[in-house]
Amino acid sequence: MNEKKSSSPIGIFDSGVGGLTVLTHIKKNLPNEKIIYIADNLFSPYGNLSLSNINSRSKKIIKKLISLNCKLIIVACNTITTNVITNLRKEFDTPLIGIEPGIKPASLNSKSGVIGVLATKGTLSSSLFSKSIKVYNSNIKIIEKEGVGLIEIIENNKINELKTKKILNSYIAPMIAKNADHLVLGCTHYPHLIPVLNKILKNKMIIVDTGIAVAEQTKRILIQHKLLSIEQKNKLDLFFQTGDSLKINYFLKDQIFKKIIL
Repeated sequence: MNEKKSSSPIGIFDSGVGGLTVLTHIKKNLPNEKIIYIADNLFSPYGNLSLSNINSRSKKIIKKLISLNCKLIIVACNTITTNVITNLRKEFDTPLIGIEPGIKPASLNSKSGVIGVLATKGTLSSSLFSKSIKVYNSNIKIIEKEGVGLIEIIENNKINELKTKKILNSYIAPMIAKNADHLVLGCTHYPHLIPVLNKILKNKMIIVDTGIAVAEQTKRILIQHKLLSIEQKNKLDLFFQTGDSLKINYFLKDQIFKKIIL
């Protein structure tokens, strides 16, 4: 095992606090790994950007993480994964782990034959998402809903406001009415809403959060490339943000996010 490379950090990036939901699973499943996290909150949400801008922002951040000696990079954003990760993998040798739509586990485990998908416009309109839908929609009815305004609610720490519950209920109630038994969260920001969603769902739907699968895939790739860190040596995680750090610090109060210009 290459000691230098295995002890190198894992890079994680997203448009803001969404990737922190993935970070939680990475820290739990890979406790010996050093993390470098970049929150590109100056350009949040990515779902509102053109494909060209999503691609260019992703390249800039990946190049920065590679320059910081990251051995593997987690693209903790559904919009990037479903739209441009194929092209990014062609350009970079560093392993890139994406956030795949959780349609497969939801479809395979659904008893009612109906599942709901809550995602951003960028994810719902992507070719990868369309391909996933085509694979399973012959046996499963899939109800899609764009989570308009949800990322802004989360980034501005308005999760527990009554208005948020009303908005979520308006998105979810039609799914419940059509007997959907699984809810796929098609954005890494959305797991921040799980406590509120649980109050609405009242065990009527099973929430599918793909963060666990990402952590498991990351571990498999690290082992495959002989890059798994086996001990905590000089382990110091680094956090960067491109925009306002105050919003992010609501979610990681004990962590300082350094300003970075990209």
